[in-house]
Formats: sequence, C-alpha cells, structure tokens
Amino acid sequence: MTGETPSSPQAAPARLHAAAPPRHRQATVADRLIANGSVVSIAVFFLVVCLLFSVGTDAFLTRPNLLNVLRQSAPLLIAAAAMTFVITTGGIDLSIGSVLALVSALSAALLQFGVPWPLVILLMLACGGLIGAIQGYFIAYEGIPAFIVTLAGLSIVRGTALLVTGGYSIPIDSGSPFVVIGRAWVFGVPLPALIAVTMLVIAFVVFNETRFGRYVTGIGANREAVRRAGVDVRITTLAVYVISGMAAALAGIILAGRLGSGSSNAGQGFELEVIAAVVLGGTSLFGGRGTIVGTILGALTVAVLANGLILAHMSPFLTPIVTGFIILVAIWLNFRLFRGSLRSR
Repeated sequence: MTGETPSSPQAAPARLHAAAPPRHRQATVADRLIANGSVVSIAVFFLVVCLLFSVGTDAFLTRPNLLNVLRQSAPLLIAAAAMTFVITTGGIDLSIGSVLALVSALSAALLQFGVPWPLVILLMLACGGLIGAIQGYFIAYEGIPAFIVTLAGLSIVRGTALLVTGGYSIPIDSGSPFVVIGRAWVFGVPLPALIAVTMLVIAFVVFNETRFGRYVTGIGANREAVRRAGVDVRITTLAVYVISGMAAALAGIILAGRLGSGSSNAGQGFELEVIAAVVLGGTSLFGGRGTIVGTILGALTVAVLANGLILAHMSPFLTPIVTGFIILVAIWLNFRLFRGSLRSR
C-alpha cells in the first residue's frame, strides 16, 4: 500500500506534533502561575480583606474613604517602590522612617526661615539622596552589612531630627504653596496619590525594562556572576540606596505638606510598614527576586488593614497587634504555598 494509515510509522510523528502544542501551552500557564504565585496570593488576600471590611463596616466602600486611603498611603507606596530595589539586591534600609522625619522637620524649619518652597523641595530631595549615598558607600565599597549601616543611620538621622526640632513640631504656614503637595486635589483625586502613581509607573518601567533593573535582580541572585560579567556592582548597589533615600525624602515632603507641620516623631515604625509591604508583595528578603506590582498590592493591603480596623472601631492599641498577626500569616502562607511549590518543580 502506498497510502498512509493511522497506524503507520509516518503518522506517529504527525500525531505527536499535533498534540504537543496544547501540552506546551498548559505547562507555560502553570509555570507562570507558580512564578507569580506570590503576586496572585497577595491579590487574593487584598480582595478578601476589602470584602470583609466592606461587609463589616458601612463607610469602607464609600468614595471619600477610598480616596482618603489613597492619600494616606501615598508615602508608603513611594517608599515601598524604592525599597523593592534595595531588598531585591539582598539589602535592607532601616533608616527610611528617620529620613522621612528629618526631611519633614527640615522642610518646616527652612520654610520658617523664608527659604522659597521650590528650593526647599530640591534641597530635601538632595538631603535624602546624600544620606542614601553615604550609607550606600559603606555598604557597597566598605562591605559593611546593610542591616548594620542602616540601623546606625536610623539612630543618627532620627537624632539629628530631634536636635533640629528640640522634640517639638514646627508649624508650616497654611498659606504656603508647600502644603499643596500634601493637600491638593486634581480632577477629584488627591495630588499625593497622583504623585505616588507617577513614581510607581517609573519604578515599574525601570525595574522591568532597563539594564539597571536587570542588574539589581542579578546582584541579588548572584553578585559575583554579575561582577564577572563586567557590571560595576558597587555603583549599582550605591544607586539603590540613593533612590531609597530620595524616595523617603519625597514621602517626608508629602507628609509634612499634608499635616502642615514638621516633626521629629514622624515616621515611627514607617520602615517596618514599608518592609512588610514589599515582602507581602512577594519580593524575597534574600534578594534576587522582586515585583513592583506585588509591592503595590502589599502596600495597599497594609493601608487598607489600618483603615478598616479603625472603621471597625477596634482599640488603637489592638490595631497594630491584629495588623502584625495578619501580615505574619500572609507572609507565612506566601513562603509555604508558593515558594515551596517553585522549589519542588
């Protein structure tokens, strides 16, 4: 016979070829789900939290409350985006809350001395960048662990803020254009939220679409391999701490504008909220893996938890306990369910 039958040897490769694409597509989908499992998990957790507060309180889903959550979470979102870069390199920055406080206090002090508000903003961003550069130098060039350097920075910078203010709040004139940064609304949306969205978009593009972002991930995954590939890992490491310092400064500017004062007590525990948001989003504390989308969801989850627990009329002393417990459980599930699955594959 010259014709091919279904059982002929020539028909077998054709059948295998026809069947291969569906199996390949299914494997690809499964791989993507596992690879992005941390983001999926925090997205589901975020939706569940929102649903619970929507059912349990009358005010949570109202437009004023949601806009208020966005406005109040703007500093957290900005700092968390920068912290994603830091933690992805395998580092940590414990000083961001202190930088926020120092910038808040210095902004108010400079405005009282009559320094023009645009110059104040530029000086404060430069101050945050300088603090980040100093810490980054000791981490990248002197080889001192980031935890030690930034822990020392936390104490030094907070102490400087206390020295500047004497422990008191410094008021900002409500008529100053500076307060517009924290209080203005644009097309019905808080200006701080728009600033945060802009910073997040920039962070997403830089992290995912540029060489710098790939270097950041590579340094966290295998620093020596990246160095041998010809990348200056020290300058890249220093740069992420500069970014972190400037982000904390921007957060401090927004907070000072919204509150109408600068205080050395601002940002107490801010660094822990930022780190929690980043880790909740799926960025590995050991470096080599980060996600800006996950960080956004993590930061919003932290903000929604704080807001929803207050609306539920829980004691303010109980709120941090509940928030910390929920964050711990969420991170534990993240590690157990998704990172374990990835290793098993």
